[in-house]
Amino acid sequence: MTTIAKDTAVTFNYTLKDDEGNILDQSPEGQPLAYLHGHQNIIPGLEKQLEGKSAGEKVNAVVEPADGYGEYQDQAVQQVPRENFQGVEDIQPGMQFQSEAGGQVMLVTVTDVNDEVVTVDANHPLAGKRLTFDVEIQEVRAATEDELNHGHVHGAGGVEH
Repeated sequence: MTTIAKDTAVTFNYTLKDDEGNILDQSPEGQPLAYLHGHQNIIPGLEKQLEGKSAGEKVNAVVEPADGYGEYQDQAVQQVPRENFQGVEDIQPGMQFQSEAGGQVMLVTVTDVNDEVVTVDANHPLAGKRLTFDVEIQEVRAATEDELNHGHVHGAGGVEH
């Protein structure tokens, strides 16, 4: 039986919860997630805990912020002049925009708005949170040469080209 190791293609169902037990995300019914192990396709803390497991196993993986989406960074919250959002009439907290800084594109979330200033947060929405993944491994197989060359799984649950 193939176990999860570098260069294996893994398919799994998951439910992601926060510390309060709220469901934050889950794989859609009948649509497991597929990833290429050892290629930074999923967060490091989850990848580490799936290592060595095989199809049919269930894993309860608790991932600390440092191994998930990072610690919450206060300096990632910035106040931007309202006029920088020209063409956007109705800005509401919760809206997301792409922002470019230093040649890097990132997603920012609006947290507060007034007539002068828009406060945006560039932290990942799950930054600073401990995450609990309930995982059921469906399939583990050797990745194809094509998948290794592209750095991701092809076909159902993977990246389409």
